[in-house]
Parts: sequence; structure tokens; C-alpha cells
Amino acid sequence: MPNYSIGIIGGDGIGPEVVREGMRVLDAAEAIYGFKTHRTIYPFGADHFLKTGETMPQSAIAEIGKMHAAVLGAIGDPRVETGKLEFAIIAGLRFQLELYVNLRPIKLYDSRFCPLKEKGPEHIDYVVVRENTEDAYCASPFFFKKGTPDEVAQQSMIYTRKGTERVIRYAYELARKRGKKRKLTLCDKANAVRAQDLWTRTFAEVGKEYPDIAQDHGYVDAMTMWLIKNPEFYDVIVAPNLFGDIITDLSAMLQGGMGIAAGGNIHPGGPGVFEPIHGSAPKYAGQNKANPLATVLAISMLLDHVGQGEASKAVEEAVARCLRSGKVTSLQAGVHKTDELGKLVVDELKTIGR
Repeated sequence: MPNYSIGIIGGDGIGPEVVREGMRVLDAAEAIYGFKTHRTIYPFGADHFLKTGETMPQSAIAEIGKMHAAVLGAIGDPRVETGKLEFAIIAGLRFQLELYVNLRPIKLYDSRFCPLKEKGPEHIDYVVVRENTEDAYCASPFFFKKGTPDEVAQQSMIYTRKGTERVIRYAYELARKRGKKRKLTLCDKANAVRAQDLWTRTFAEVGKEYPDIAQDHGYVDAMTMWLIKNPEFYDVIVAPNLFGDIITDLSAMLQGGMGIAAGGNIHPGGPGVFEPIHGSAPKYAGQNKANPLATVLAISMLLDHVGQGEASKAVEEAVARCLRSGKVTSLQAGVHKTDELGKLVVDELKTIGR
């Protein structure tokens, strides 16, 4: 029986609650599809930092790097300086484990949850591949004359040929693997941010190896318009870190909001860290109000990553059935209880696995 090592970081705010329901679904998937997971729970987050002064040690990151995958609930707490925990834990995992692919499936399961008029599941089904280890996120900020009227702040956008090519190649492979529109769109701003010409040239050069994949190109400002107007046009989108961050949050709203949006931080052939893309929402913490469906879909992504494709598809289908059945009337926090939604998915998963 396959056995996978999984790290669990509940984190802050609603993180532990949504992860709890994700584990509940994972338990059911294990029982139905015949595999096991060995789970290591890590305490890292605001409470741990305030008690010990420790964010996340290098030893823990290295340990997760030897596992099959990890689940991350949410990081961020108003009691701690903004960015301190996020950089140490989220960025620490991404940068130090070379999780250079940020994978964000954008899929609408029921038209009731889309804010766009006359758009349904047949219109919204694409994937954003966001580069995850470069751009402005990996550069140190510089401040001069801080706190004065003459203050100067600077943070560079950094791109390498290696980092650009590997994520673009991954995106081409994904467009081929999906086998849908077989189209890859590059999202950048190379007309104004000329350093991104590296992206434009690399996209074209690598594309010569994929004659079966149609190439498309859009500047990020225009794409924020076209993603709203014609989301059905897109199949796979590849983008630098900063712009990918922006268009994936916009895209999350098309599928129903942050409560349904999942993401994976992946080193192909290596570890992956899977998470709901929403924040820690401290105001809802401990109230059993948070929507765990994004975490459940992150579990589906994790299962696909470790090679449990059948279980992965079943978990996603269980969520889809819950949404289409009308049992879930809203994806907003507080409308349904956290454990109620977890149970709905588990019950549906059991019917699929019979």
C-alpha cells in the first residue's frame, strides 16, 4: 500500500480549522482508494512565534523538502509585524525548496457562484502558471532617508534565464497535457518593463519545441480586462511572479471567490506545498465559520502531485457535486459551518467511491 509523507502547517487564524476539514477529506480518500499518509504536524505561525521567538527553522524546511508534500493553512496575524511570518514561512518554503511553479487552476463548478453575467462552467476552465521564486519578491528592499519627506524606497524586479525558461517550459508541457485548447498565453508588461523582454524572447524560443501549442501574448493591464470579458479564451497562462499574483486573485473571483480557490507551490519531480489561497481571516478564527472548500481542493491537487490521480479527481468531483446540488448556497464565510462543509464533501466522496 502506498504511503506518503505529508507535512501539516495549520498556521494562523482560520488556517487550523480549514486544514482540519482537509484532513478529514484526506482520511476518507485514504480509506476509499487504498493508500496511507504519514503526517507530521508543525506548530509554526503567530502563536508559536510569540511564545518562542521562532518563525520557521531551516531544519523544518529541509525536513519538508524530503517529504512528498505539505499542506499550509494560512499565515498572518495582526499581533506580528506584517511580512515577518509570511517571508519566513511562505517565502522560506518557496525559495529554499525551489518551488518555482505556483499552480492555480481556475475552474467554475456552478454558474450561481460566478459574478459575471451569462458565464458558466463551460466558459471558465483555465490554469495560471505563476513563476514563484523570482521577480520583486526575491529582492531586498532599500530605504534611504526613511520617515522623512525625502524618503526613497527601491525594490528590484529580478529575472534569470534559468528561472524564466523552466517555468515557461512547464507551462508548455501543461498545455499539452491538458489537451484542451492547446494554447499558452504569456502575460507580461514587456512594452514598459523592458527587463521582461527576457520573458518574451524565452517564450518564443521554447515555443519552437512545441509546434502543437498555439502561442498567445497579452500585457497584464489588457489581460485584466480580457479575463473579465472573455475568460473562455484562455487555456494555460504563464506569468512572472508579481503579475501572476495579481491575475490569479482576479481569476479566483470568477470561480466563486477566495473560498473556492486552491494553489500549489511545486518543484516538478520534487516536493509540493498546497494551500487555499485565501488569508488567515483572524476575525473568523475559532468560530467554525470559514469555508474549507479551497483547502479541500488543495488536497485534490496534492493527491494528483503524489500520483493518486483517481483519488484526486474524486475529491474534486465531490466538491463539484456539493456545489451543483444546491446544498451549498454561498461560498462566503459564516453562511455554512466549516465542519458542515467538510462533512458534505466526505459524504459525497463516499458515494463516488462505491
